[in-house]
This record gives sequence, structure tokens and C-alpha cells, in this order.
Amino acid sequence: MPEAPDVETAWSWLLERKPGTRGATHDSLLIVVEAAHAEPCLRSLYPFPTHGTLHFLRSAPPWADLNYDDLPFIVCGGPPYRVYSSGYVGLLGKTETPAEAAALVVSHLPPG
Repeated sequence: MPEAPDVETAWSWLLERKPGTRGATHDSLLIVVEAAHAEPCLRSLYPFPTHGTLHFLRSAPPWADLNYDDLPFIVCGGPPYRVYSSGYVGLLGKTETPAEAAALVVSHLPPG
């Protein structure tokens, strides 16, 4: 399954549930994607669904930089929706809605 070539296309494919897109058939992912897309800070990051989660990557593939996946992410399938720091190092919080989870991710993004 090829990855989207850029941030805008990745969001578009997820929102449109384009066949062949990673996670496109999972209803629990779509509501999290919609909530995350509503946040301008997250919309500027590359959305990467994997294993029931939605990660936010600093860039589109190919990923040469080791720090491309160092941001908080959302575990889909709630409520509650869990937000973890990169690598499941720490639980940042649990929320009742995808919008609250997206806001929690934004509040834990590094400056800039």
C-alpha cells in the first residue's frame, strides 16, 4: 500500500476513505481523523494511521530523519480516547470525544 506523497494528499485520502489507504475502512479512525483535521496545527502534520492509532508525523515519506515520529498520538476506538507521547512513553490523558483528544495532542506539541 503506497503512502500519500505529501501532507495534503494524506489528509484528503483519509477523509475521502480512498480505497487502498491505510485505515480507510475503519469507522473508528474516520471520526478521529475528522476531529484532528479540524485543528490547524495537526492539519500541517502528516497523518499516519497504524495499529488502531493516529500518529502525526513531521514530514511525508520517505522518512530519513530519525525524529519524524516523535509527537503525541491518539488511540482510536474510544471513548475514552487515549493520547500518548511518542513510543507510549507516557499517557497524556483520556478524553470523551475525538475533538478533545485532538486538542490534547495540540496542547502537547513542541513549540514551533
